[in-house]
Amino acid sequence: MKIPLKYIVRNLRTRKLTTALTVTGISLVVFVFAAVLMMAHGIQKTLVQTGSDENVIVLRKAATAEITSIIMQDQANVVQTIPSISKLPNGKPFISNEIVAIINLPYSQKENGLGNVTVRGVAPEGFQLRSNLNVTAGRMFTWGSREIVVGSSIKKRFKGTNIGDKVKFGGDEWSIVGSFDAGGNGFDSEIWGDQIQLAQAFGYTGAYSSLLIRLNNQNSFAQFQEEFNKDLRLQTLEVKREKKFYEEQSEDMALFIRILGIAVTVIFSLGAMIGAMITMYAAVSNRTVEIGTLRALGFRRMNVLTAFLIESLSISLFGGMIGLFLASFLQFFDISMINFGSFAELAFKFSLSPSIILNSFIFSVMMGFVGGFLPSVRASRLKIVNALRSS
Repeated sequence: MKIPLKYIVRNLRTRKLTTALTVTGISLVVFVFAAVLMMAHGIQKTLVQTGSDENVIVLRKAATAEITSIIMQDQANVVQTIPSISKLPNGKPFISNEIVAIINLPYSQKENGLGNVTVRGVAPEGFQLRSNLNVTAGRMFTWGSREIVVGSSIKKRFKGTNIGDKVKFGGDEWSIVGSFDAGGNGFDSEIWGDQIQLAQAFGYTGAYSSLLIRLNNQNSFAQFQEEFNKDLRLQTLEVKREKKFYEEQSEDMALFIRILGIAVTVIFSLGAMIGAMITMYAAVSNRTVEIGTLRALGFRRMNVLTAFLIESLSISLFGGMIGLFLASFLQFFDISMINFGSFAELAFKFSLSPSIILNSFIFSVMMGFVGGFLPSVRASRLKIVNALRSS
């Protein structure tokens, strides 16, 4: 014989205060848990979107980021001769030789201190290789001049980065003539200028940080890699798909956030589970006669255990829904932190995914189960005679 569901619902309503407090505790824990996962997912999503399946990137071996990579001019010339590289209408290889450096800029008036910002020097082909990047205000910088354009996230977070302002770095002043939007990927946190001018300013004469290449076919990567590795002059370099490179950039950062965040969440969850346990123990104490009556009417111990466990799981699921609902609003906020790979600031959004929703509900159910199991066992083990006598 099963205990009716309406009996369980009625019992939840009779303990409004303790139930509400337990729901609040669980919802806060789930909120933190979901927020941590959303932050890690947002970083990965931002960086993975930065890369393209059509492009490959060449860097120095063991370089974890472009800032730590150096490619000499003679090596860049050798790479250009590999046959599987796509050609532009003028017959030139579809390659952008790029340099990457880090500068310090003051934060906006809302924040204090300096932040690291990536400055990227690109060839004209660099814009063609990133089709999702568009100048949204002002104009494109003039090639051969000390002009730059800034990403949309730079304008929001740093002082003196509006169109018409001048930024001093590399021993000279650079005029901001425009801003661009890259669709929410990592380039939105960068400053771009002429590769030749920036190379001179940062001392990259005869050298580059990376080579961005468009192959003549997405499926020709294996062929390109084989030809690349066969040339002994390129043995200090390596080639990767651009998307894979940026995906690797996000791994350490996302892993650190998950480990730290989940460790904190687990500590908080202990408090929530204790709260659920206290709530359910109180329910057992206040309903001893009811439990005895149920047992006298023929309900088995397993029925009583199941009923109390369902109560606990219902509380935790409701709390989990509230916590997840609140966490979903984080998607409307931007956040910024140092990218462990590039040592520069990266702006990104919290991002919710189906797996985060599922994991949050599983986490809330676990808290409800752990918090409600022992009280449910105690309720099921009450002897009928002793329970009825307690009245």
